[in-house]
Amino acid sequence: MPPNILLDQTVTEIYREHHRWLTHWLNRKLGNSFDAADLAQDTFTRLLKSSKVLSLGNESRAFLTHIAKGLVIDHWRRLDVENAYLEAIAHLPAATAPSPETRALIIETLLQIETMLAKLSPRTREIFLLAQVDQLTLAQIADQVNVPVITVRRHIQKALLTCMTVL
Repeated sequence: MPPNILLDQTVTEIYREHHRWLTHWLNRKLGNSFDAADLAQDTFTRLLKSSKVLSLGNESRAFLTHIAKGLVIDHWRRLDVENAYLEAIAHLPAATAPSPETRALIIETLLQIETMLAKLSPRTREIFLLAQVDQLTLAQIADQVNVPVITVRRHIQKALLTCMTVL
């Protein structure tokens, strides 16, 4: 049997056996049946893309749980970023507030930035933010974090390289 047909049959079987359970599990975690349904769908989409599907055997539920947990974390992280952004713009007059489309683009960009920053070591992240957000000079950063300027330069270079690979 061709691999694609075998893959489709395996995923269909896993879907039939575990979709209802997964949706209920996600609903308990999220407290929202709409988000639970969306994340269940996303879980099975990721399952389809996984190279491990054909070798799962009796571990299907554990693998679905692993995928779904990651999606739940991403969901909560997205909500945190969205809520922080909406709180930051809440004071704007309605006429100057960004449109829903612009808000969605900004939130996506903020999530990408957060993903990039999470890939940095704490020291590199601190130095990068001091340079980019606080706009301190290399010498000021070196004084503040008590490292040589060359080390500050290396951390910023590392952060910029990470930015280019993530974004």
